[in-house]
Amino acid sequence: MIVQGNIVDILNKRIFKGEVEVKNGKIFEVREVDHNQENFILPGFIDAHIHIESSMLVPSEFAKIAVKHGTVATVSDPHEIANVLGVKGVDFMIENGKKVPLKFNFGAPSCVPATSFESAGAIINADDIKLMMENPDIKYLAEMMNYPGVLFDDEEVLAKIQHAKNNNKPIDGHAPGLRGDDATKYISAGISTDHECFTYDEALEKLQKGMKVIIREGSAAKNFEALIKLLPEHFENIMFCSDDKHPDDLLLGHINQLCERAVAKGVDVFKVLQAACVNPVKHYNLDVGLLNKEDDADFILVDSLKNFNVLETYINGELVAKDGASFVKSVPFEVLNNFDTDKKKIEDFRFESSSEKIRVIEALDGELVTNQIEADALIVDGNLVSNTTSDILKMTVVNRYKNDVPAIAFIKNFGLKEGAIASSVGHDSHNIIAVGVSDEAICKAVNLIIENRGGVCAVNTSEEKIVSLPVAGIMSDLSAEEIGKSYAELDKMAKQMGSKLRAPYMSLSFMALLVIPSLKLSDKGLFDGNTFKFTSLEIN
Repeated sequence: MIVQGNIVDILNKRIFKGEVEVKNGKIFEVREVDHNQENFILPGFIDAHIHIESSMLVPSEFAKIAVKHGTVATVSDPHEIANVLGVKGVDFMIENGKKVPLKFNFGAPSCVPATSFESAGAIINADDIKLMMENPDIKYLAEMMNYPGVLFDDEEVLAKIQHAKNNNKPIDGHAPGLRGDDATKYISAGISTDHECFTYDEALEKLQKGMKVIIREGSAAKNFEALIKLLPEHFENIMFCSDDKHPDDLLLGHINQLCERAVAKGVDVFKVLQAACVNPVKHYNLDVGLLNKEDDADFILVDSLKNFNVLETYINGELVAKDGASFVKSVPFEVLNNFDTDKKKIEDFRFESSSEKIRVIEALDGELVTNQIEADALIVDGNLVSNTTSDILKMTVVNRYKNDVPAIAFIKNFGLKEGAIASSVGHDSHNIIAVGVSDEAICKAVNLIIENRGGVCAVNTSEEKIVSLPVAGIMSDLSAEEIGKSYAELDKMAKQMGSKLRAPYMSLSFMALLVIPSLKLSDKGLFDGNTFKFTSLEIN
């Protein structure tokens, strides 16, 4: 097979008319030849850090869409399914991903559960990590979210890191806001990347200390605008990622969108493509071709180096997508889950109080970090209730792995004026999380999730909508088109009920993520991410 076009030689910063000859899935030759083709041939795009589970798609269905956008590989942390099903869940992701051409590169989840302050469905300890690191299908140690464990020399944490080092596998970081001596110690432990930088200065400091920074632009957390000015000078140590990408967003684009935006800002196209195509291959030692002789024939054709509209995608020499059509086929798979809690009663969501003031989680649109604020309590018949006037709404986290008392907190900026929304996608333990205007609505939404053994839903007095997620309670068994359409309808309903958030369900899913400050809620109670301790809802 021979493919002609304007060949983009990223590392040598040159473009030349030529052709790529492919034999047996490998690049046999790259030649300079004259022709009339106007397209550009370049290595495929790589998402340098993504949780496939957040697309609500199993890997094989994710691949069907990603290849249309020129993505040939991902660096994937399966800690979402690991928190539900443990090593068995990681094995499911690897095996399902192997059934399609896209090159999934899975890591060993380092923090299952993410903290000891929540209930997960499984535990992955240092002994498990040792075995996983010896598995050639595991490419790296996934994000070390327990940065306090690193800073305070926790034996279990350090053992996991050592197992990665013993197998010469990279270690991913997760240290939002970590600066100064703490950042130095974290990096010196062997942790080589961070995708959690949310300010220019933080990212610059980490780059200067030898870390690679992954610029994230996902469905909820968006750091591209804050960090992109670092790319021109630090292009050798920067990558792109989405981290979490909901299905409706994935249908629109992937890493190709970040390339278009970066070039539109005047960043040199070769530097942009080095971040998008080359650096992840080098850093994670991926078996992904870079348009060199004898490489795997993984490359794409695009219409221009401004818009990056993908015309064709090749993986191992196979044409997997052309002109917006994907040739990746759906594959059969076993549906695994872990859901074991009974339906709740309205009174389960009462919070008896006489306090005048309460601590409130302030959600920030487009951010995973939250603020901790104070608000006046609204008490009816001794029960703390939602105040739609001041947009202080009751939220709950319900343990989905066993019967337990729901945890209660209050949150600002969800904006609901009626009903409730709920989800069993609740990072990282994936308990049920809900926000609503009344205990009745919250109970109704939570029970709808329980009845379906997982999903995302919206309820009000006249309507109930749910997108069922039967795979581990976090992924669908349907296609991206089906799930994307249903999810978009659900998103629309939440906004019609009053939410002003760009991605209310994505934002909701992170309100139980204790490792990101400031104030979050686990199934065990309200948690202060700055002190790493539980705190009280009531202010006395």
